[in-house]
Formats: sequence, C-alpha cells, structure tokens
Amino acid sequence: MPLILASGSEIRAQMLRQAGVQFSVVTARIDEDMIREALLAEDAKPRDIADALAEMKARKVSDKHPDALVLGCDQVLDHKGALLSKPTSPGDAIEQLKMMRGDQHILLSAAVIFENGKPIWRHVGQVRLRMRDASDQYIEEYVARNWDSIRHSVGAYKLEEEGVRLFTRIEGDYFNVLGMPLLELLSYLTLRGDLQQ
Repeated sequence: MPLILASGSEIRAQMLRQAGVQFSVVTARIDEDMIREALLAEDAKPRDIADALAEMKARKVSDKHPDALVLGCDQVLDHKGALLSKPTSPGDAIEQLKMMRGDQHILLSAAVIFENGKPIWRHVGQVRLRMRDASDQYIEEYVARNWDSIRHSVGAYKLEEEGVRLFTRIEGDYFNVLGMPLLELLSYLTLRGDLQQ
C-alpha cells in the first residue's frame, strides 16, 4: 500500500528516505496548539498528548486518502511532568534551556498509522536526556548562533547540530530524538509485507 507521511517535518521525511522507504507527504492541517491546550486542561500526561496529536494528524489525512497507509507523528518534551513546546522567540528558547540545565528531561516521539480511517498501529518512543549545567553566557550565545535552526525544535536544541554540547548523557534511541520511532515503524511495515523481509 502507498504510505503517506502526514507531516511537513523535513527530518522525518529524510529519515524515511534514507531508510529506503517510498512515501509521499500530505501535511495535516490541525490546530496543534488548541488541541494541546485542551488536553493539558484535562490533565493529560505528556505521553498521551504526543499520541493524541500523532493520531489526529493521521486521521485527518486518512479521511481524504482511505486507500493509503497514513503515518502521523508528534514529539513532546516532558520536564518534571510539565510539557515544553517549540520556543516562540529567542528569549523563550533561552528561558527553556536555563530551566532544563543540570537536569533530566524526556523526549516522547509518537507515531500512529491509519488505514481506511482507523488506527492500526501506534508506538511512543522515549529518550531520557541529562543537560549539563551550562553557563548563562553559553546558552545565550548558543541561541543567538542557532536560532534559525532550533526555532522549530521542541526544547530549543538539535542534537544533530551544536545542541549536542548541551548534554552529558542520553539514554534511548537516537531516532526518537529526531522525532520518529523509526526502528519500530520499519519492523511493523516489514511484518505487514509493505517492506521487503
């Protein structure tokens, strides 16, 4: 079956391309901020919020493309039970990084596949990251140097770039850091017969 990625994320598309998966992109148009706020108001856990957002993206696109497998993805950052989102300004990025320094947080990367308007597979990958106790000056200069790149990243950093210097320990699958539980997804598609055994 054809696979559709219901995400405009270039990193997710690049991961699938590099793994040799054929797919097309149809960006899901949903109001993520409104949905996230509604779920937070109901005291939803960060893991459940990532899963719900991934599901809503997949459902939205699957309704228009019932003859395809539709992959929806979302990533959230859990810092001591609080949900952090993509920074809205350089000042917001600096504030988030200062709050997390010297501490541990969790990245949750959810993926949901829909077929014929129904969910058939889901997985939430988890990575624990410990940030070093970086100085105010380093954090401020890091954001100034990297704002154009990190503005679209949950937590205001990219591990595949200079952001790796912010950390002392990372426990978990690197693909989950990038925003998709790729190994689990590939295993599922192989078991289904969509990818060669």
